[in-house]
Amino acid sequence: MASAVEPKKKNNVMYAFTCSILASMASIILGYDIGVMSGAALYIKKDLKITDVQLEILMGILNFYSLIGSFAAGRTSDWIGRRFTVVVAAAFFFSGALLMGLAGDYATLMLGRFVAGVGVGYGLMIAPVYTAEVSPASARGFLTSFSEVFINVGILLGYVSSYAFARLPLHLGWRVMLGIGAAPSVLLALMVFGMPESPRWLVMKGRLADARVVLERIAETPEEAAERLADIKAAAGIPEDADGDVVPVPKRRSGEEKQVWKELIVSPTPTVRRILLATLGLQFFQQASGVDSVVLYSPRVFQSAGITDDDQLLATTCAVGVTKTVIVLLAAILLDRVGRRPLMLASSGGMVVSLVGLGTGLTVVGRNPEARVIWAVGLCVASTLAFVSFFSIGLGPMTAVYTSEIFPLRVRALGYAVGVACNRVTSGTVSMTFLSLSSAITIGGSFFLYAGIVTLSWVFFFTCLPETRGKTLEEMAELFGAKTAAGADEVEDAARRETDSSSSRLLG
Repeated sequence: MASAVEPKKKNNVMYAFTCSILASMASIILGYDIGVMSGAALYIKKDLKITDVQLEILMGILNFYSLIGSFAAGRTSDWIGRRFTVVVAAAFFFSGALLMGLAGDYATLMLGRFVAGVGVGYGLMIAPVYTAEVSPASARGFLTSFSEVFINVGILLGYVSSYAFARLPLHLGWRVMLGIGAAPSVLLALMVFGMPESPRWLVMKGRLADARVVLERIAETPEEAAERLADIKAAAGIPEDADGDVVPVPKRRSGEEKQVWKELIVSPTPTVRRILLATLGLQFFQQASGVDSVVLYSPRVFQSAGITDDDQLLATTCAVGVTKTVIVLLAAILLDRVGRRPLMLASSGGMVVSLVGLGTGLTVVGRNPEARVIWAVGLCVASTLAFVSFFSIGLGPMTAVYTSEIFPLRVRALGYAVGVACNRVTSGTVSMTFLSLSSAITIGGSFFLYAGIVTLSWVFFFTCLPETRGKTLEEMAELFGAKTAAGADEVEDAARRETDSSSSRLLG
């Protein structure tokens, strides 16, 4: 019997691994857009003769556009399924890349950013949610982190593309950099046909036979598959004795969508309130750390550090991309071995030190404009590489992993969309204000400010984020104070009192 179980275990992880790879391809396209814009911006500004304010808007507005996609993706994925929502994301990415590549003026370029932004919202939401729902608990952190891994691969490809096409004529180079991003979208749409549908979505639609097939492929044993199916049925409100191939599910009432909003936002239970607070805090602090300022404006940062040659700027930026990609791969391996909390706390602590070093180096260089202070230039480069390393080992991949696994099934898609919305608003605000902030308090002062924000994030992570390693998606509510026995009113009351007390301490 033991020899029969072992091959099953290998096959189930490989099957979930393949599904995760396919879904996370959407993240490569998102990462490419982020990476390529950091280099293309140098040439867009020269060619279209736009101001710093216009450049800030161009760089950051995509994050606000993505709000449309992130909220639409929650509804779309519940309607047509997680799998075909990936196709919708690919279609937006394809159209946006073409528009940007063919843009003849600033207005058309902004239109392309809008279309691509909607695709970003779809991709950010659907890839981690789908991966979390097809992953076994023992490997969920590793597999869900693929979305962040592929974002970093895409960023690196964007950096390399900027470097490779920088020698083309000015009017052509940046258009090729942006337009070539349409090619992976076609591949992504075709790859969807090799993906199974999420078993949790199938159960929500009453398709138990189809869900059972997928669960038997991703579970380690038939017994585990049956147990997971029973848990998902209970979460979806399907009676335990309902056991046909297709069974009726509780009908969606006309106001059910409003009810889901009510359960999540208006009058959440103490458990959901704690989950929502953890999600919004995690998503906010990931972007408020200033990572987009480093990724999008790394050439500008290195210019301020004293590196002025275009080739050197782009080459140093490529080094940032390589570092991020290598470290996030390491994080994917460690997530299910070390746990979420240790990596998160180590990540934010290291980021504080790195940001202080970067702020110090930039301040020294800024105060000595006539002299090349070699040690300060070296400190800037080393601190930047250390910052992206610490970000990529914890806070980078952890945000998608943690957010995708803690929400109850009924509000998971909408909850993740709300988290992504917070993430994108924060990201857009940071990226659209960096140049202006640097002018107001110096570029070194900007990174000292980010260091203070990351210090606050460490406190938040320590106090508000429980460890989720090894837990099934259906067990997550217990970590946030949900009662475990029906009729135990005193447990619910205690959870409510505890949550209200925790919220008061946090707000106070």
